[in-house]
Amino acid sequence: MSDGTPKLTSFAPPQGGARSAWGGPAPTEVAREVVLQCTALDKRFHDSSLDVHVLRGVNLHVHAGETLAVVGASGSGKSTLLHLLGGLEAPTAGSVELMGRDFASMSAAQQGEWRNRHLGFVYQFHHLLPEFSALDNVAMPLRIRRLAPDAARAQAAAVLAQVGLADRVAHRPSQLSGGERQRVAIARALVTRPSLLLADEPTGNLDTATGEDILALFDALHRAGNTVIVVTHEADVAARAGRTLRVLDGRIVADIPRTTPEAA
Repeated sequence: MSDGTPKLTSFAPPQGGARSAWGGPAPTEVAREVVLQCTALDKRFHDSSLDVHVLRGVNLHVHAGETLAVVGASGSGKSTLLHLLGGLEAPTAGSVELMGRDFASMSAAQQGEWRNRHLGFVYQFHHLLPEFSALDNVAMPLRIRRLAPDAARAQAAAVLAQVGLADRVAHRPSQLSGGERQRVAIARALVTRPSLLLADEPTGNLDTATGEDILALFDALHRAGNTVIVVTHEADVAARAGRTLRVLDGRIVADIPRTTPEAA
């Protein structure tokens, strides 16, 4: 990457259509596909001595090509919301539909298969397997799909090259910098060409310069047409998204579209 900005042209989603940069809203399109929606979403955690109402009646639609930032104070429910949207936890009430299918209508095995097919996850901590190379970490979701090892590694190598790590494919996580490890995690999330990328504080453990590099990668992802939801407490990260959802006491209290750069 001679200019420091990855070119991720192969990640354009199947529905096609031009997309704007992460830093502005996508152009208006006719009947854009709904990738994700939740209805009257509630989540409570309770035991004999504790009852915490974390989410309250959340409704949300996410269309193909959109970028959303979810912001709020610690404990507001934003990370729990992301887990529910990704099918990692079940809601107490309400529903979550991913690509037209309600998670509640599927068995645990079907949910796992649907997540593998349509979702990519990026966390604050990379969660790479330390005993495997960058190449084999990225290939893992494809191996779970029972893709042949050589084919999985070939696809993983291509994605690693596109995030600027063509010369790091054989390195284990301990041999990579923090920013490189997060790039490997992003490549792993993208290798299946998911319908939606969910990121929970993806720059939270990085220094300012490295975090900016990762955000430049997200810029490129959106230019390539990817749909992205990012949970963040950083105002400068949220400012780059097409929409900002503000969560307070378990409710979405604001859904703010970003103005175009020309209007800002």
